[in-house]
Amino acid sequence: MSLANGRPYLAIPGPSVMPEEVLRAMHRAAPNIYEGDLIEMTAGLIPDLRYVARSQGHVAIYIANGHGAWEAALANVIAPGERVLVPATGRFGHGWAEVAEGQGIAVEMLDFGKRTPVDLNRLEAALRADKTHKIKGILATHVDTSTSVRNDIAGMRAVLDAVGHPALLMADCIASLACDRFEMDTWGVDVMVAGSQKGLMVPPGLSFVFFSDKAADARRRMERVSRYWDWTNRADPQMFYQYFGGTAPTHHLFGLRAALDLIKTEGIEAIWTRHETLARAIWAACETWGQTGPLELNIADADLRSRAVTALRIGAPHGSALRQWVQDNAGVTLGIGLGMAEPGDPAWHGFFRIGHMGHVNAHMILGALGAIESGLIALDIPHGPGGMAAAARVIAGR
Repeated sequence: MSLANGRPYLAIPGPSVMPEEVLRAMHRAAPNIYEGDLIEMTAGLIPDLRYVARSQGHVAIYIANGHGAWEAALANVIAPGERVLVPATGRFGHGWAEVAEGQGIAVEMLDFGKRTPVDLNRLEAALRADKTHKIKGILATHVDTSTSVRNDIAGMRAVLDAVGHPALLMADCIASLACDRFEMDTWGVDVMVAGSQKGLMVPPGLSFVFFSDKAADARRRMERVSRYWDWTNRADPQMFYQYFGGTAPTHHLFGLRAALDLIKTEGIEAIWTRHETLARAIWAACETWGQTGPLELNIADADLRSRAVTALRIGAPHGSALRQWVQDNAGVTLGIGLGMAEPGDPAWHGFFRIGHMGHVNAHMILGALGAIESGLIALDIPHGPGGMAAAARVIAGR
């Protein structure tokens, strides 16, 4: 017998749960793409996207996933043959570096492994060593979705300023936007990339590149940028089609409008606080279970963890076995341990992730945790007692 029948819960770090308001907004006939409500609505998205990013800068929208946002951001400010510095703290830092290499950009890598954030002293040393300022950009991951490390982006800007280095500070906020606190202008970020499918609660298919005036100046100095990736017309369109380099992603835009309305109604500060509390409930449960048994939070220091995704170690074969049991018997899908080990390595089965981004509330998190605890019991995986009670105390404010 399975108890999974009913509404499933996708507790992976993106695509995230979509609100009913978003689904209803998208469930409509195709609109006129030449005049009318769609054109007026799209212009209104821009100030609300700026609100989420805490920026008064420029915004370009692409029909792409996060990998497309990586490529678009680089294409506008880093020319082939130029150099970027990548402080990597997981698979997605390396992923952005691979995209850069594919565009003919030279990559200098600072690899901090899978369990620690960027060491600002090492970053400073690398920048000071670049006497001739060959490094044109820092490709920094705010939250690496694979490891759940949360990096100090404001600290990186302080290092750049202290060294007097002119490189652009470029931040990947694909996992963190509208979940973890992010202040683009206050933190001095020049380019930020994001996707629609995580904190913005819209299906995969839209990506966003936010950029400062400094980055816009860098774009003007580029010898050439491919027509599709060029953010110039997208950020300042003279005709509607220029927002998207062609036909608009109509139904994604309707969904995004509904999602931004929800975000504005709740307020970005309140959203950050909600994610903080729900994340701490998850950590409390996992830390309690881990007192007896193999379960371990990938990031030991709570101050360095994402509020959107939690990466866990439990040892092979428990990770895959637990994910399968929870999905088959409780209707909850957990995330794989992406990038923690190679798929052919038996150790790959020793990791999993809990996504808690976007449209999530207390009963959803408590339900997912209850399913995980049931799986631990069913599979005879050793664990400490009282995990659910520990989570409940966080939710209760105790």
